[in-house]
Amino acid sequence: MPQIFHPSANTLSRLSLAAMAIGPFLLLTVTYLLMRSPYQTQERVVREQPVPFSHQHHVQGLGIDCRYCHTSVEDAAFAGMPPTHTCMSCHSQIWADSPMLEPVRASLRNRQPLAWTRVHDLPDFVYFHHGIHVQKGVACVSCHGRVDLMPLAWKEKPLTMEWCLECHTHPERHVGPKEAVLVMDQQPEHSKSGTLKSGTERLRDAHVKVEQLINCSICHR
Repeated sequence: MPQIFHPSANTLSRLSLAAMAIGPFLLLTVTYLLMRSPYQTQERVVREQPVPFSHQHHVQGLGIDCRYCHTSVEDAAFAGMPPTHTCMSCHSQIWADSPMLEPVRASLRNRQPLAWTRVHDLPDFVYFHHGIHVQKGVACVSCHGRVDLMPLAWKEKPLTMEWCLECHTHPERHVGPKEAVLVMDQQPEHSKSGTLKSGTERLRDAHVKVEQLINCSICHR
């Protein structure tokens, strides 16, 4: 009986069987890596803004306190964005005629707030409260990175559920002295007074119950 298939068909059949076995695993792996990649999480991606605001210049260079612009960060869910008159309290005198700052002057002139692009934009089904984190001693740098060194703002952390849960599962690793939450280069284990406290002691002092932090309703309400 003459041979129907070429001998190379054996190799093709083996490769096909291997692809059927390995293919789904590879597809899931690639999908997972893509979901965790900066392409999806937008880490270190500079977002276009109406005015190229430099935190490095204003914070590191001029020493402006975070709360001067983000006035509600210690009390409210939203850290707050500065109204135009806050910007113009300086820029009516400094760089008053700069073309780059024309959108700021137009905002004040037309009484229309600047439409800043959110850099840290959580989904609507996620509840986050800045104030409670600050009051418990979670430093700004823990989530936002070294903003004082950013010439233009970007997202330093992925802000995925997995990333949030790592902190909620082991909060003792991230809770520092309350008086140092705004210090960009702070070391979590040291307080301003120089005394040492473990994260567990700080959690106890702040009345934080770890078992409640991993309850779904904490973030999804």
